[in-house]
Amino acid sequence: MCHPSDAEAWKHFDRMYLDFAEELRNVQLGLCTDDFTPQGQYNRTYSCWPVIITPCNLPPSMCMSFEYIFLTMVIPSHSNLKCLIDVYLELLIEELLQLWHVGVRTYDHDTDRAFMMRAALM
Repeated sequence: MCHPSDAEAWKHFDRMYLDFAEELRNVQLGLCTDDFTPQGQYNRTYSCWPVIITPCNLPPSMCMSFEYIFLTMVIPSHSNLKCLIDVYLELLIEELLQLWHVGVRTYDHDTDRAFMMRAALM
């Protein structure tokens, strides 16, 4: 596999949601997060959790390039965040659900028309 779109899960998603897959301007997103300790590995009193979103349906040369990796939020933490991360991500999840169900009005420069772009978190 050289690109996420080559994966069987992506192909299965396209078969399940044909209306989403037929609109080529819709966006498939990837989300990742992990804790980071700014003071080093041994000082675990403070950590932060960067939450990163990237569009996965770009060409392989652009998919993970710096220009297309979006730092969505940074969650500061003085303790173990794993049990509370859903609270911090709640607003982001609401926006992602709106992008999935409703979409957002977006301008397409090529066709000189607006359309409803939807997004899916893969």
